[in-house]
Amino acid sequence: PKATGRSTRFAQEIFSTILFTVAVGFMWVMGAAALQKYIGSLGGIGTSGVGSSSSYSAKELNKDITPEKNVKTFKDVKGCDDAKKELEEVVEYLRNPMKFTRLGGKLPKGILLTGAPGTGKTLLAKAIAGEAGVPFFYRAGSEFEEMFVGVGARRVRSLFQAAKKKAPCIVFIDEIDAVGSTRKQWEGHTKKTLHQLLVEMDGFEQNEGIIVMAATNLPDILDPALTRPGRFDRHIVVPSPDVRGRQDILELYLQDKPVGSDVNVNAIARSTPGFNGADLANLVNIAAIKAAVEGADKLTASQLEFAKDRIIMGTERKSMFISDESRKLTAYHESGHAIVALNTKGAHPIHKATILPRGSALGMVTQLPSQDETSISKKQLLARLDVCMGGRVAEELIFGEENVTTGARNDLHTATELAQYMVILSST
Repeated sequence: PKATGRSTRFAQEIFSTILFTVAVGFMWVMGAAALQKYIGSLGGIGTSGVGSSSSYSAKELNKDITPEKNVKTFKDVKGCDDAKKELEEVVEYLRNPMKFTRLGGKLPKGILLTGAPGTGKTLLAKAIAGEAGVPFFYRAGSEFEEMFVGVGARRVRSLFQAAKKKAPCIVFIDEIDAVGSTRKQWEGHTKKTLHQLLVEMDGFEQNEGIIVMAATNLPDILDPALTRPGRFDRHIVVPSPDVRGRQDILELYLQDKPVGSDVNVNAIARSTPGFNGADLANLVNIAAIKAAVEGADKLTASQLEFAKDRIIMGTERKSMFISDESRKLTAYHESGHAIVALNTKGAHPIHKATILPRGSALGMVTQLPSQDETSISKKQLLARLDVCMGGRVAEELIFGEENVTTGARNDLHTATELAQYMVILSST
């Protein structure tokens, strides 16, 4: 009986081993098949010896590369009139290429749109295509790369092959710095992708009907080979909108919404310096959500003000517990900022003072310039320093030097950075 038991256990172990081996082998085969199928869909990129990869021709690969549906025009773009004016010749060229070729004129092959995030670079490119009525091919720089070496270069080739069939057209590469950064920042596969992009741009004539546009908020890190004449040689800055531009953008986003009679769009535009198109779209959206929650029929000034304060000052934290002593100290601290701002020449007007916690702050005094600033005087910089230190001074005067809290640490950090800027960078 003992021998029989050992034999049974041995047979069970053999059976378990065989079953495990079969399961692992099945999983390996299925995984290899899935990998082979994926590589084949990329047109035979990454490894050799995969039979199905060769069956995907460039023509079949290009079937997936189609222009985007686009209904944007210049009427949808506000706040960057100078950039639109500079790009009108591109629209005219795409509408009537013979008008330029007859006189021997040549437009640049590549146009680089630069500017901070949210200023409307992508929207502007779409509007050019919509205004001219030509196909618009969109790719983000990060979309070219995959885990397999060579995918980026193949996708660049396929993109331009598809574009040539649809010429005249626009090829737009968003965030081109993802593949076009300087050589010292390159990785091997990124290097091949950029090389292929340069080859494609050199491979068509300036009057072939393809306009290559790209956008970046980091123009300084682009490789010089990309920005030299004959490639992206036209650079157009898309700035943050001025007060008139912000008003135009707000009116655009509010035109399809019911708006109360108390809403002053010009006042909102003046009180949002530094806001770009994306910020203003977010402002209107937050106000619309607030109105819906309140059951209002129209957007009111208070809802738009709430949205603006939420973006500038952060989200309210009404449920946060604060002791009476801490609330009193915060009130004196913020009063110090406000009093100094009111009595210092060159300081910006106070927009709002609160001791209601917002974001990570227990209180806040926000100031907004009465108009857009293109430069800052020494008097204004010194006024900012004074306002920064006003909260700490108030704590010291009311509670004594030994009771000054760490609540002023952000103020001290801001004041230190401002002083360094004045001495090192601006020499004021």
